Amino acid sequence: MPTSLPSTPLDTLTTYLAGKFENGAQATESPVWFVHLRLWQRLVPALTSETTRTFFIEQASVVGQKPPYRQRIFQIKEKDNQLRGQYFALSQPSEFMGAGTDFQRLNALTASDLVSLPNSESHIQYQLKGNGYQFQSALPNGKLCSFGYNGQRRYVSLGFDIEQKPDGTTELLTYDKGVDPDTGQGLWGALMGPFRMIKKQ
Repeated sequence: MPTSLPSTPLDTLTTYLAGKFENGAQATESPVWFVHLRLWQRLVPALTSETTRTFFIEQASVVGQKPPYRQRIFQIKEKDNQLRGQYFALSQPSEFMGAGTDFQRLNALTASDLVSLPNSESHIQYQLKGNGYQFQSALPNGKLCSFGYNGQRRYVSLGFDIEQKPDGTTELLTYDKGVDPDTGQGLWGALMGPFRMIKKQ
Protein backbone atom coordinates (compact mmCIF):
# COMPACT_ATOMS: atom_id res chain seq x y z
CA MET A 1 0.00 0.00 0.00
CA PRO A 2 1.25 3.56 -0.63
CA THR A 3 2.73 5.30 2.39
CA SER A 4 1.01 8.40 3.77
CA LEU A 5 2.30 11.71 2.47
CA PRO A 6 4.76 13.77 4.54
CA SER A 7 3.56 17.23 5.47
CA THR A 8 5.00 19.23 2.55
CA PRO A 9 5.85 18.70 -1.13
CA LEU A 10 9.55 19.14 -0.24
CA ASP A 11 9.31 16.35 2.35
CA THR A 12 7.48 14.15 -0.13
CA LEU A 13 10.02 14.74 -2.90
CA THR A 14 12.83 14.00 -0.45
CA THR A 15 11.19 10.71 0.51
CA TYR A 16 10.69 9.75 -3.14
CA LEU A 17 14.23 10.61 -4.28
CA ALA A 18 16.27 9.12 -1.43
CA GLY A 19 17.34 5.53 -1.98
CA LYS A 20 18.75 2.99 -4.42
CA PHE A 21 17.13 2.56 -7.85
CA GLU A 22 17.50 0.12 -10.74
CA ASN A 23 16.11 -0.21 -14.27
CA GLY A 24 16.42 -4.00 -14.48
CA ALA A 25 13.04 -4.60 -16.12
CA GLN A 26 13.68 -1.96 -18.79
CA ALA A 27 17.16 -3.31 -19.51
CA THR A 28 15.73 -6.80 -19.95
CA GLU A 29 13.01 -5.55 -22.30
CA SER A 30 15.31 -3.34 -24.41
CA PRO A 31 18.94 -4.41 -23.85
CA VAL A 32 20.16 -2.71 -27.04
CA TRP A 33 19.12 0.75 -25.85
CA PHE A 34 19.20 0.56 -22.06
CA VAL A 35 22.09 -0.57 -19.90
CA HIS A 36 21.14 -2.13 -16.57
CA LEU A 37 22.03 0.64 -14.13
CA ARG A 38 22.04 0.99 -10.37
CA LEU A 39 21.52 4.53 -9.10
CA TRP A 40 22.14 5.85 -5.59
CA GLN A 41 20.65 9.11 -4.31
CA ARG A 42 21.67 9.92 -0.74
CA LEU A 43 21.00 12.95 1.45
CA VAL A 44 24.15 14.86 2.38
CA PRO A 45 23.81 15.59 6.13
CA ALA A 46 26.06 18.69 6.20
CA LEU A 47 24.15 20.34 3.34
CA THR A 48 20.58 19.53 4.34
CA SER A 49 18.21 21.69 6.38
CA GLU A 50 14.51 22.36 6.85
CA THR A 51 14.28 24.26 3.54
CA THR A 52 17.21 22.73 1.62
CA ARG A 53 17.75 19.10 0.67
CA THR A 54 21.03 18.08 -0.93
CA PHE A 55 21.55 14.73 -2.64
CA PHE A 56 24.75 12.98 -3.58
CA ILE A 57 24.11 10.98 -6.75
CA GLU A 58 26.14 8.32 -8.51
CA GLN A 59 25.44 5.33 -10.70
CA ALA A 60 27.05 2.09 -11.81
CA SER A 61 26.55 -0.55 -14.47
CA VAL A 62 25.21 -3.72 -12.87
CA VAL A 63 26.80 -5.89 -15.57
CA GLY A 64 30.48 -6.45 -14.88
CA GLN A 65 30.36 -4.97 -11.38
CA LYS A 66 32.21 -1.85 -12.51
CA PRO A 67 32.87 0.94 -9.97
CA PRO A 68 30.35 3.78 -9.61
CA TYR A 69 30.73 6.82 -11.86
CA ARG A 70 29.14 10.19 -12.68
CA GLN A 71 29.25 11.52 -9.13
CA ARG A 72 27.23 14.74 -8.81
CA ILE A 73 25.09 16.83 -6.46
CA PHE A 74 21.45 17.87 -6.76
CA GLN A 75 20.20 20.48 -4.31
CA ILE A 76 16.53 21.36 -3.80
CA LYS A 77 15.41 24.58 -2.13
CA GLU A 78 11.94 25.64 -1.07
CA LYS A 79 10.91 29.30 -1.05
CA ASP A 80 7.43 30.82 -1.17
CA ASN A 81 5.90 27.37 -1.83
CA GLN A 82 8.09 26.97 -4.92
CA LEU A 83 10.69 24.23 -5.42
CA ARG A 84 13.90 24.88 -7.33
CA GLY A 85 16.70 22.45 -8.02
CA GLN A 86 20.36 23.04 -8.84
CA TYR A 87 23.08 20.68 -10.01
CA PHE A 88 26.71 20.82 -8.93
CA ALA A 89 29.86 18.98 -9.90
CA LEU A 90 32.41 17.84 -7.33
CA SER A 91 35.91 19.32 -7.30
CA GLN A 92 37.37 15.86 -6.61
CA PRO A 93 34.74 13.29 -7.65
CA SER A 94 37.11 10.35 -7.19
CA GLU A 95 37.33 11.16 -3.46
CA PHE A 96 33.61 10.42 -3.13
CA MET A 97 33.41 7.40 -5.42
CA GLY A 98 31.29 4.81 -3.63
CA ALA A 99 29.75 7.32 -1.21
CA GLY A 100 26.31 6.02 -2.23
CA THR A 101 26.98 3.07 0.06
CA ASP A 102 29.77 4.49 2.24
CA PHE A 103 28.11 6.84 4.70
CA GLN A 104 31.37 7.81 6.38
CA ARG A 105 32.58 9.20 3.07
CA LEU A 106 29.19 10.82 2.45
CA ASN A 107 29.29 12.55 5.83
CA ALA A 108 32.62 14.16 4.89
CA LEU A 109 31.11 16.04 1.95
CA THR A 110 30.81 19.81 2.51
CA ALA A 111 29.99 22.95 0.54
CA SER A 112 33.69 23.46 -0.25
CA ASP A 113 33.58 20.30 -2.39
CA LEU A 114 30.90 21.68 -4.73
CA VAL A 115 31.55 23.26 -8.12
CA SER A 116 28.87 25.55 -9.58
CA LEU A 117 27.77 24.75 -13.15
CA PRO A 118 26.37 27.12 -15.82
CA ASN A 119 22.65 26.76 -16.57
CA SER A 120 22.21 24.20 -13.80
CA GLU A 121 19.04 25.51 -12.12
CA SER A 122 15.97 23.35 -12.69
CA HIS A 123 12.29 24.16 -12.27
CA ILE A 124 10.38 21.56 -10.27
CA GLN A 125 6.65 21.33 -10.81
CA TYR A 126 4.34 19.08 -8.82
CA GLN A 127 0.73 18.02 -8.70
CA LEU A 128 -1.40 15.67 -6.68
CA LYS A 129 -1.84 12.30 -8.37
CA GLY A 130 -3.77 9.49 -6.71
CA ASN A 131 -2.61 9.20 -3.11
CA GLY A 132 0.62 11.07 -3.72
CA TYR A 133 2.40 13.68 -5.79
CA GLN A 134 3.94 13.63 -9.22
CA PHE A 135 7.09 15.75 -9.60
CA GLN A 136 8.67 16.96 -12.83
CA SER A 137 12.09 18.62 -12.95
CA ALA A 138 13.64 20.22 -16.06
CA LEU A 139 16.07 22.92 -17.08
CA PRO A 140 14.14 25.98 -18.31
CA ASN A 141 13.62 26.82 -21.99
CA GLY A 142 15.73 24.01 -23.36
CA LYS A 143 18.93 25.28 -21.72
CA LEU A 144 21.94 22.96 -21.51
CA CYS A 145 24.04 22.59 -18.39
CA SER A 146 27.78 22.44 -19.11
CA PHE A 147 30.80 21.05 -17.33
CA GLY A 148 34.47 20.39 -17.98
CA TYR A 149 35.66 16.84 -18.67
CA ASN A 150 39.12 15.77 -19.86
CA GLY A 151 39.91 19.32 -20.88
CA GLN A 152 36.76 19.74 -22.95
CA ARG A 153 33.45 21.47 -22.39
CA ARG A 154 30.52 19.02 -22.37
CA TYR A 155 26.82 19.89 -22.54
CA VAL A 156 23.95 17.98 -21.00
CA SER A 157 20.17 18.16 -20.85
CA LEU A 158 18.91 17.26 -17.38
CA GLY A 159 15.49 16.30 -16.07
CA PHE A 160 13.39 13.73 -14.27
CA ASP A 161 9.85 12.73 -13.32
CA ILE A 162 9.12 10.85 -10.11
CA GLU A 163 5.97 9.52 -8.51
CA GLN A 164 4.66 6.76 -6.29
CA LYS A 165 2.47 4.24 -8.09
CA PRO A 166 -0.81 2.86 -6.62
CA ASP A 167 1.02 -0.31 -5.51
CA GLY A 168 3.52 1.78 -3.53
CA THR A 169 6.36 1.44 -6.05
CA THR A 170 8.39 4.61 -6.56
CA GLU A 171 9.24 5.17 -10.24
CA LEU A 172 11.92 7.61 -11.36
CA LEU A 173 12.19 8.55 -15.04
CA THR A 174 15.53 10.18 -15.90
CA TYR A 175 15.99 12.15 -19.12
CA ASP A 176 19.67 13.07 -18.75
CA LYS A 177 21.61 13.02 -22.00
CA GLY A 178 24.71 14.55 -23.50
CA VAL A 179 23.99 16.97 -26.35
CA ASP A 180 25.98 18.49 -29.20
CA PRO A 181 25.27 22.22 -28.66
CA ASP A 182 25.73 23.03 -32.36
CA THR A 183 23.36 20.42 -33.82
CA GLY A 184 21.17 19.56 -30.82
CA GLN A 185 21.89 15.88 -31.46
CA GLY A 186 21.90 13.54 -28.47
CA LEU A 187 25.26 11.86 -27.87
CA TRP A 188 24.73 9.58 -24.88
CA GLY A 189 22.23 8.82 -22.13
CA ALA A 190 18.47 8.80 -22.62
CA LEU A 191 18.52 8.79 -26.43
CA MET A 192 15.52 6.46 -26.83
CA GLY A 193 13.40 7.86 -24.01
CA PRO A 194 13.90 8.06 -20.26
CA PHE A 195 15.61 5.48 -18.10
CA ARG A 196 12.86 3.91 -15.99
CA MET A 197 14.30 3.45 -12.52
CA ILE A 198 12.44 1.62 -9.74
CA LYS A 199 13.32 2.20 -6.09
CA LYS A 200 14.76 -0.92 -4.51
CA GLN A 201 15.82 0.46 -1.14
